[in-house]
Amino acid sequence: MTGIIIKALSGFYYIDDGSAVYECRARGNFRKSGISPLVGDKAEFELSGGSGVVTAVLPRKNFLSRPPVANIDRLFIVSSFENPAPNEYIIDRLTAIAVYHGIEPIIVFNKCDAGDFSRWESIYRAAGFRVFTVSAETGDGIDALKSEFSGGISVLTGNSGVGKSSILNRIFGNTALKTGEVSEKLGRGRHTTRHTELLRLPCGGYIADTPGFSSLETGGDYEFKEKLISCFPDLYEYSGGCRFTSCTHTCEKGCGVIAAAENGEIQKSRLESYKALFEELKDIKPWQAKR
Repeated sequence: MTGIIIKALSGFYYIDDGSAVYECRARGNFRKSGISPLVGDKAEFELSGGSGVVTAVLPRKNFLSRPPVANIDRLFIVSSFENPAPNEYIIDRLTAIAVYHGIEPIIVFNKCDAGDFSRWESIYRAAGFRVFTVSAETGDGIDALKSEFSGGISVLTGNSGVGKSSILNRIFGNTALKTGEVSEKLGRGRHTTRHTELLRLPCGGYIADTPGFSSLETGGDYEFKEKLISCFPDLYEYSGGCRFTSCTHTCEKGCGVIAAAENGEIQKSRLESYKALFEELKDIKPWQAKR
């Protein structure tokens, strides 16, 4: 049998095969081989003697180690008009992390009933990202956003107070975010401890419910540092015009990226965010690369 791990807790893995959720243990050889199943993993499992056993974890397309989720398709980066207002560095940092991990970043501005988001919309549309402006309060823009959750695994991130839960409740209703009961034959009921979990959506996809996505890890290792300019695709387009192959795109003469920003071809705020993130990562050494 094959399904997706929707919850991992206290050595148990809860696998949704599309019709029921099964509580499973992992085979002992996983630990010996260094494999640690994650929420979001596609896994093979078998039922034996009234219990489930994970027999294999299928290859991942991506994963985050903090919070621990695999096979993410979309990262919805949510900001509100005020309390707090959009922070361009935070948004840019999160888009870079998403691109690095092969996750599509989608920008969502909530509370359009409170003010005009046009300045930020123009920045991120010009940078090549899909942007949705909505109001969870009035329902404006919600229908256009709803279809983006169909299929795959979605994650919402953003500061507390931007309205992530309000958006989901407006789209799916207060009672729609349920994974179903654990299989009665194998299950032990739901745990109450806070943990990362995938919730099945009525549209066929999953949404990650986790306490950690408001402070997503940078992926801050040497490889991320080395690939940083490519994690800003709008800037990377101009890096081929740099005079020096060793250009860091922060201060060098003859930098194609800096010239593009000065000429208005790319957003200056995007370049400033790149420089700030480069500064954060610049002292990471090759031996700090993640394996």
